[in-house]
Amino acid sequence: MRSFDFAPLYRSTVGFDRLANAMDRALTNDVSANGYPPYNIEKSGEDKYRISIAVAGFSDDELSIEMRDHQLFVSAKKAEAETVEEVTFLHRGIASRAFEKRFQLADHVRAVGASTENGILHIELLREVPEALKPRQIEIAQGKTITTKRTPKKVAKA
Repeated sequence: MRSFDFAPLYRSTVGFDRLANAMDRALTNDVSANGYPPYNIEKSGEDKYRISIAVAGFSDDELSIEMRDHQLFVSAKKAEAETVEEVTFLHRGIASRAFEKRFQLADHVRAVGASTENGILHIELLREVPEALKPRQIEIAQGKTITTKRTPKKVAKA
């Protein structure tokens, strides 16, 4: 049940659309519907992250990773079998159904690599903040006054 209305936020802010959309999406998503495949999100350093997704039964060729619009899309689709054999499963516990996972990435976070190991897909993420946005120290001059020269305004003669 949804109990938050973000309409006032949309009406009174400019430039925060992504934040409001992310909050709206987070509160409306059904958590139980988003359980396959299982995954972990790890922070391995100040600016390093890793998403690990269980992809047992999928080959590297059947997996796809794509970044667009601050989102990471991970999808898998089982390749069609060349020879169709009639198989009767007595128990089928390994899911090999297609999936698509979406992860909302923060500003300046990008995927830098991916690998599979023991049925787990590892996606390495790195946050790279541009120099212009990093904090910087401003020196205070000792005993000096900083002056700026002003150019006189020209008065138009009538």
